[in-house]
Parts: sequence; C-alpha cells; structure tokens
Amino acid sequence: MDNYIANVEAQMRKGILELCILNIIAQEEIYPSDIIAKLKESQLIVVEGTLYPLLTRLKNAGLLSYRWVESTSGPPRKYYKLTYEGEQCLAELNYSWQQLVNAVKKQLKKP
Repeated sequence: MDNYIANVEAQMRKGILELCILNIIAQEEIYPSDIIAKLKESQLIVVEGTLYPLLTRLKNAGLLSYRWVESTSGPPRKYYKLTYEGEQCLAELNYSWQQLVNAVKKQLKKP
C-alpha cells in the first residue's frame, strides 16, 4: 500500500510540475538553481536531471526564452523568462488548474 501511495503522489507532483515552474518563472527572470530552491521550499523536490529537460521542452515550445549572464564565480549562467506565448499559456493553464481543483474538491470525501 505504501508503494502505491508513493507512486500516486509522485505522478500527481509530476503532473503539476510544469505549471509550478511556469508560475515561478513568471515572477522573475530566474536561474535554474533558484527554481529548484523555490520548488523545495514548497516541498516539490526536483533534481537538475528533471528540471533541465523540462526547461528545454518549454523553451522549444516557445514558452520560455533565456539570456546568458556573466558570473563572478564560474561560467556564464542562463536566466529564463516567459515569452508572450508563455504568459498566454500560463494564464490558460492557471485557469484550467482552478477548474480542476474545483472539480476535485466536489468529489473529495467529506468528513
């Protein structure tokens, strides 16, 4: 049973990860390590191996852009921000999320 619950929880988290990442990037132009830190603060633990392919997919879909920023402590860093298309997509996804939350709340077992 514990494995089943852990698997379902992992699938739910994975399903909303893109929405959370887009919302984080919408707040400010941001470096991937800072995205990971913000996700961890919300107990959505993500590793670089999960985040970077997701960022690439979102960029390839035209939802993100990035710019290189010189770093005083190493190589240049990519900072991501939403494109206009990304802002439009996020607005629609946030609306869809609210619709889904409302629908699920209606189905949850009442105490």
